[in-house]
Amino acid sequence: MSKLLENKKGIIFGALDERSIAWKVAEKAHENGAEFILTNAPIALRMGTINQLAEKCNTEVIGADATSMEDLDALFTQSQEKLGGKLDFVLHSIGMSPNVRKNKAYTDLNHDWYQKTLDISALSFHKTMQTAWKQDAMNDWGSILGLSYIAAQEAYPFYSDMADAKAALESIARSFGYHYGVRNKVRVNTISQSPTVTSAGSGIAGFDKFFDFADEMSPLGNADADSCADYCLSLFSDLTRYVTMQNLFHDGGYSTTGISSKIMDKLGG
Repeated sequence: MSKLLENKKGIIFGALDERSIAWKVAEKAHENGAEFILTNAPIALRMGTINQLAEKCNTEVIGADATSMEDLDALFTQSQEKLGGKLDFVLHSIGMSPNVRKNKAYTDLNHDWYQKTLDISALSFHKTMQTAWKQDAMNDWGSILGLSYIAAQEAYPFYSDMADAKAALESIARSFGYHYGVRNKVRVNTISQSPTVTSAGSGIAGFDKFFDFADEMSPLGNADADSCADYCLSLFSDLTRYVTMQNLFHDGGYSTTGISSKIMDKLGG
């Protein structure tokens, strides 16, 4: 029996350490027959343990700043050379906000940092796809995926300017997804994931309390990073060839639950 991603080639952005969703996607993609290049920003390569992942997955790491068109151009060129052809999938798992890290209130943002949040967390998605587009780097019926969060559509005060970045990310997926679908039948989607215990997510003030709240609100509980990785693989596979331009909630039912009995009980209802 053939493996789910057998003979598929791709690039995975954003694996930092074993808690990263991108890390788990890489492990599962390797187990399911895919070949891929791992990439992250130079500072993340110094902070993380991505080389261990590369060794485990029998692949290479190519450092690239996803906000730099020059770096992205080199990344896509070298990846196709090393993998021996065009790509079938790309995972964009990139997000960072200096304002969130510095606990800046949304009503008192540093706007230089705000621009950086947008550039790293959203515009990099467009830059990645524009680079692939200009190089004609994607095979027909390929799949490009970004990771989002429900704060793109609802107010979550603690998420600050990252909410704006995720809203832009989802819009970029729809807009670029149209053009890529027409030209190459390439599909572009975002996954709106449950709050997840990762190095990035855990750095948000109040994360633990909200994680517990979301878990109790969701009929199935929070979806963990392993489950998200499984969902990513399904969207890279040929089983989802006609799913595109969608923001897909992977959150245990949180996004469509008004209030749960567990929360009612806590409120004394």
